[in-house]
Amino acid sequence: MGNSFLSSKENRALGTVVLVAAIVALGAYSYQAITQAENWGMGPTTINVVGTGEVVSVPDIAQFSFSVRGEGADAATAQEASGTIINAVMAYLEEQGVEDRDIKTQGYNMYPKYRYDQKPCAFGSYCPPGEQIADGFEVTQTITIKVRDTNNAGTILAGVGEKGATDISGLSFTIDDENVLKAEARTLAIADAKAKAELLAGDLGVKLVKMIGYYEDQPYNPTPYYGMGGDMAKSESVFTGAEVPMGEGIITATVNLTYEIK
Repeated sequence: MGNSFLSSKENRALGTVVLVAAIVALGAYSYQAITQAENWGMGPTTINVVGTGEVVSVPDIAQFSFSVRGEGADAATAQEASGTIINAVMAYLEEQGVEDRDIKTQGYNMYPKYRYDQKPCAFGSYCPPGEQIADGFEVTQTITIKVRDTNNAGTILAGVGEKGATDISGLSFTIDDENVLKAEARTLAIADAKAKAELLAGDLGVKLVKMIGYYEDQPYNPTPYYGMGGDMAKSESVFTGAEVPMGEGIITATVNLTYEIK
């Protein structure tokens, strides 16, 4: 009878151990199942909203480029001819208030010139080949200018041409530093997205818990280029510079916000 009692007691203890182990195993399985469910995308419920912001930009600088050419029998003479014109243009730009930081050399080239000397044809049908003969040097310098007094851009453009510059081109109006305007547009876009999230949550009858995602689009905002108005063919005695309408551009920003809701 003693042995039967001990066996019964041991069986009960063993059963208790098995039951505890089963409960622990079930808990671990449940935790793993929940973890897997979250990993499979069964996470918090979210909403996504898109906000946009726009800032009207008025160009604050004008830009254009020009070239200066000088020719001479030798390299030194060609450089001197080019330098004389450059010095005259630089002096004029200084008079007009253009700063040194806004004058940039884009290219400087010097190369020999050649002429083709065709020898006379001999009696009959034979003509000897011509000969390429060195004919001095040419220097070309290309410069880009920023004009911060945009109202004076047309006058400066005409004055540079009068000082001997050639190939004047590329007049455009733009923003010198767009970062400030981009930041302003971004702030407006975020405010727009937040307002939309609040409105959407109210319509759905839910509450915003926290923002869990942010993405900003990077749209291409082309810099506006504006053609030169006025009549460039006017006589020098009455021409005071081209009329150059600046117009305006728009800086845009788009953001995506994701909110957890409950």
